[in-house]
Amino acid sequence: MEVGIILLAAGSSSRMGQSKQLLKIREVAMLVHSTTIALESGIDPVVVVLGANEEEHRKALEYLTVHIVMNHRWENGMGGSLKEGLTYLLQKKPTINAVMVMVCDQPLLTGEHLKKIRENYLQSGKPIVASQYSGTLGVPVLFHKTLFSEILALPDDQGAKKIIQQHPHDTLAIDFPAGSIDLDTPDDYRNFTR
Repeated sequence: MEVGIILLAAGSSSRMGQSKQLLKIREVAMLVHSTTIALESGIDPVVVVLGANEEEHRKALEYLTVHIVMNHRWENGMGGSLKEGLTYLLQKKPTINAVMVMVCDQPLLTGEHLKKIRENYLQSGKPIVASQYSGTLGVPVLFHKTLFSEILALPDDQGAKKIIQQHPHDTLAIDFPAGSIDLDTPDDYRNFTR
């Protein structure tokens, strides 16, 4: 079963007031931290979608073996970045069976959780395996290729959550309480680093 990862990192971090991708988590930039976790999962390829501050973000990733895709329409929203990443992945690896979608601002995500999603996907046969936290289902999430056409039809301003919501009976939930911690504002970051 071939699975690829799309790491969404194109946003401008407007609520943070600076590039959150470059904020330090355990002494490394958050973008590098999350990309390293993707690589630790053993899932290959890993595609990182960049947008705002592309040059600095690309430089931060230069020592990591990942594919980098630029979303020139990043301001239109996460759906656009997801479609760019999937389009690239399908060109690189047309035989891919599933894609895992993750974001770069969940500092407590681990490679183990990503492996658990993949294992549960292989065992359950469910076309969607999503992380469950704070009473909702979200990223990281894995989609079987039967849902690729729906991902590619998403409006630019809507993310993977829309597809999860449209397929409640096809979704397996994996507990990930730490998923509720994401870093969007200076307060989030201060509280986390404390």
